[in-house]
Amino acid sequence: MGDILITDDERDIRELISEILIDEGFTTRLAGTSTECMAEIDKAPPALMILDIWLKDSDMDGIDILKAVKRDHPGIPIVIISGHGNIEIAVAAIKQGAYDFIEKPFNIDQLLVVIRRAMETSRLRRENTELKRGESQPAEMLGESASFKALKSQLDKVTKSNGRVMLTGPAGSGKEIAARYIHANSLRAQEPFVTVNSASIEPDRMEEVLFGRETPERGVEKGLLEEANGGVIYFDEVADMPAGTQSKILRVLVEQQFQRVGGGDKIRVDLRVISSTNRDLLAEIDAGRFRQELYHRLNVVPIQVPALEERREDIPLLASHFIEWFNKHQGLPLRPLAEDARALLQTMVWPGNVRQLRNVIERVLILGDNSGEIAAKDLPATEEAKPEEDRVVLSGSLATLPLREARELFEREYLLTQINRFGGNISRTASFVGMERSALHRKLKSLGVVTSNKSGARVAHIEG
Repeated sequence: MGDILITDDERDIRELISEILIDEGFTTRLAGTSTECMAEIDKAPPALMILDIWLKDSDMDGIDILKAVKRDHPGIPIVIISGHGNIEIAVAAIKQGAYDFIEKPFNIDQLLVVIRRAMETSRLRRENTELKRGESQPAEMLGESASFKALKSQLDKVTKSNGRVMLTGPAGSGKEIAARYIHANSLRAQEPFVTVNSASIEPDRMEEVLFGRETPERGVEKGLLEEANGGVIYFDEVADMPAGTQSKILRVLVEQQFQRVGGGDKIRVDLRVISSTNRDLLAEIDAGRFRQELYHRLNVVPIQVPALEERREDIPLLASHFIEWFNKHQGLPLRPLAEDARALLQTMVWPGNVRQLRNVIERVLILGDNSGEIAAKDLPATEEAKPEEDRVVLSGSLATLPLREARELFEREYLLTQINRFGGNISRTASFVGMERSALHRKLKSLGVVTSNKSGARVAHIEG
């Protein structure tokens, strides 16, 4: 979330604001003079500043600090507060780049509304900056399986065009990576790649976030569509887009222009649109939740991103890549995968797909030893990869054995379980497993399983 730097020469005021914000889940830093304020910024730029206009015993007043911060850290939203406020001071602060102006004594609810909106602005700016720099997600695609090669071939065919692409596939399968691959290999590679997280933006804020807004107090604030001008706008999980916004996005796609919220001018944009969804959009259309016209505008080139179970031979390659990535970026141990771990990873069911595999590798590296191979026993229990219906998830021991040895191990464990389940009663066990009693005796002997009386009950165990 980031922290909030509160600068006010009145100790009671800055501590009161701090206590209110901490109660709301924010973290804060405090400064009483311009010198303390600038020192805190030099330590680490905050996510947001609350700044008093008048600062006693300081070399700089609030407007001076505002100018300095906007020069060196233009992305930090600054909320100005003052007990001597008037419209001239408010206008001066806004012109210098302040996010908003609040007059003392302030209303707590009003203060919290302004701060939450400012923090949202700060978060979006950080995300957009990271996206433009290509730091948030790599565009590298890894795999050798037939389904992966088919996917990459389709992506390569659309990179040099401006055609709209609809990526479908289950959650965690790598749809955003595919979108970034298209962008990175396109003629727009040097232009922005901006993600619209359709599910995470509040519906009543969606239009403001997309189109931007114009207000007399704050002037022009660009939205994501304008930020993406010349590059790619990526609608992640487009099925979650509010119905009202769908119709306006449809108009943007048709006209290549829009109006900011509160504005009157038409803003023209040059965008390539890539969308993704893990839902059946035709079913969403039938249910009245998605506009058919928008679907046809977005679904010019449909590309299916395969689930991880369709590309199991890629799992060891992906796992090794994640190990190297976590070592490079987080300093986690660089541990090779043992052969039994590779085999077990390929037999597990992955409802969370590549994202789940990445999380499992991260967990193993954090919780495991700092050296040595990652063995099957180091991998999490199978609650992380639950079996599908009519599907058996093999244990690490079975998954890594040749068929003959695996079959013998399975039969031994299975028959031990059944005999003990029936209290050592061979007749009932034979009836349940569908064998003649004499055949069961021969099988038990060949597997080294013997039955004996223990504590008044008959149990089975492995001979020797």
